[in-house]
Amino acid sequence: MIINAFLKALSQLTDSRFLGVLGLGLLLTVGLLVGFYALFAGVVGWFVPDTFTLPWIGEVNWIDNALTLAGIPLMLVLSIFLMVPVSAAFMGIFLDRVSEAVEDRHYPGLPPARGLSIGEALVDVAKFLGILTLVNLLGLVFYLISGPFAPIVFWVVNGILIGREYGQMVALRRHDARGAAEFRKRNRPTLFAAGVLMAVPLTVPVVNILVPILGAATFTHLYHALSGRESSPSRSA
Repeated sequence: MIINAFLKALSQLTDSRFLGVLGLGLLLTVGLLVGFYALFAGVVGWFVPDTFTLPWIGEVNWIDNALTLAGIPLMLVLSIFLMVPVSAAFMGIFLDRVSEAVEDRHYPGLPPARGLSIGEALVDVAKFLGILTLVNLLGLVFYLISGPFAPIVFWVVNGILIGREYGQMVALRRHDARGAAEFRKRNRPTLFAAGVLMAVPLTVPVVNILVPILGAATFTHLYHALSGRESSPSRSA
């Protein structure tokens, strides 16, 4: 069920609405990375002198440039952690657009979704973003001491959080808060497994940009499958 939902989401990546969200996600991610890189370069320039003298070596004037260049691979690694909050933010802001595109193509004839008000989305995103950030900051200790198992710890921790929140937000489009919570609790194991599937590509730079879109689409398919709705014949986007 999960793999089928994911493959359906993947096959719709060329949908114009998916591409629009992808473009916005790319701009936001690049903007964040450039901002962090500029901050890193500024800190290096502030604390590392342009030139200094070392015993037996003489004057050295390339250390600051070397550290600044070293910031590039650092930003790629940092993008793994940046995509966690970016994914959370985009989920709340653009989930409805992605879910609507999925339903238009795969589930025609459904009654209009309740949708999420701007206030609901912002409050939910703020809470989720706070939890994600706090848990991952606390998890840094476990990531460091778990050695080669660090990626697995990251996938499990974020799989739990992503599965919970994506499942809740997708269900909120067609249920009130109580109904969405009940849907999430009834299907916790499936949502957790799907959350892990979304957490894995978060650790792959560049590929992780696709996670917010694929996550929203995959969980929309899962919602309909778990709710017992049969997909109507797909129509071209």
